[in-house]
Amino acid sequence: MTRVLVVDDEPQIRRALSINLRARGYEVDAAASGEEALQRAAARVPDLVVLDLGLPGIDGVEVIRGLRGWTTVPIVVLSVRDQERDKVAALDAGADDYVTKPFGMGELLARLRAALRRAAPVGEGEPAAVETPDFVLDLSAKRALKGGEEVRLTPTEWHLVEVLVRHQGKLVAQRRLLPEVWGPQYESETNYLRVFMTQIRRKLEPDPAHPRYFITEPGMGYRFEAGQPGE
Repeated sequence: MTRVLVVDDEPQIRRALSINLRARGYEVDAAASGEEALQRAAARVPDLVVLDLGLPGIDGVEVIRGLRGWTTVPIVVLSVRDQERDKVAALDAGADDYVTKPFGMGELLARLRAALRRAAPVGEGEPAAVETPDFVLDLSAKRALKGGEEVRLTPTEWHLVEVLVRHQGKLVAQRRLLPEVWGPQYESETNYLRVFMTQIRRKLEPDPAHPRYFITEPGMGYRFEAGQPGE
C-alpha cells in the first residue's frame, strides 16, 4: 500500500486529505509541524509527501531540504503562497510539484499520481544505462554515479533526464517537456524547467555554467548529448 505523509498545520486540511486519500486506498500518516514531519518520515519512510510551506517551527522549505539530505521520495508542496519566488524556492530545495491553495481534490490527486509515476521504475524497452565521460546514469535503478559516487536526483529530475535521454541528440521542445513531466496544465511554466535543469546541471555537469551534456536551445527547448567514454 502506498504511504503518504500529509504535513499541514490546519487540522481541517489534514483531515480532508487523510479521508480522501484513505478512501482511494492510500495509507496516511499526518504531521502538524516541520519537526514532526521529519520525525515521522524517519520512523516510517513514506512513498510520497504532501507538504505545506507555512508551518510552525521549521518552515516547509527547510523540511524539503531535510528530507532531500537522505531521500528522493516525491514531495508535492501544497501552499497558499502563490508568488513565483516561493514556487522557485520550493522547487530549488527539491520539491517535485507545487499546488496552490485553494485546490480541487481531483487535481491534487492527479498531481500525486503523476509524482508517483515519475518515481516508478523505468519500463521495459528503455535503455538500462547511459555512460558519459563524466557520469553514468543507471536508468533501471534510477541512480547516477559521478566519480564513482552516487548522486541523488529527485523523481522529477530523473523524469526530465529520462525524457531527454530517450531523445538523445534531438531537441525536446519546452511545450513537450512541460506536459510530459508535470501535466498539460503546466505548458507555460517555463520557470519549472529552468529550476530543474539548473539542479540537474549542478549535480552532473563538470562545469554547470558551461554544460556539455544538458544543452539549452534558447527559446525552444533542451537536448541531451552523451559524448563518448574516454573523450
